[in-house]
Amino acid sequence: MYERKTIPDLNCGLDLIGEVLYGKWKMRLLWFINEGFQRPSELQRKIPGASRRVLNVQLKELESHELVGKTIYPVVPPKVEYYLTDFGKSLVPLIGAIGHWGDQHEQRLRILIEKNLQS
Repeated sequence: MYERKTIPDLNCGLDLIGEVLYGKWKMRLLWFINEGFQRPSELQRKIPGASRRVLNVQLKELESHELVGKTIYPVVPPKVEYYLTDFGKSLVPLIGAIGHWGDQHEQRLRILIEKNLQS
């Protein structure tokens, strides 16, 4: 199991949100769950660049932060569905705003990212 090497500094809202949302796929997971993609296999198809293990770890972290909930159905094979909690739903407008900003500045951001990758 992963063990933190440093204690997070949680003195302001940005630090707190960083602890909860920073993770390569967390915002996308929240967005896709909000759009109705609830099964792990559906989320995997929506985010093909992420391994199943990483998605499971990040879903578990989102669940521990009470942003998503999980329903396990007693069937064989097991069926699991994720949903946004009310707390998680409160983040959707913010994630949408961040995505909108990225869309507005897409060309500039692509150039800057590619430039940094070449350095």
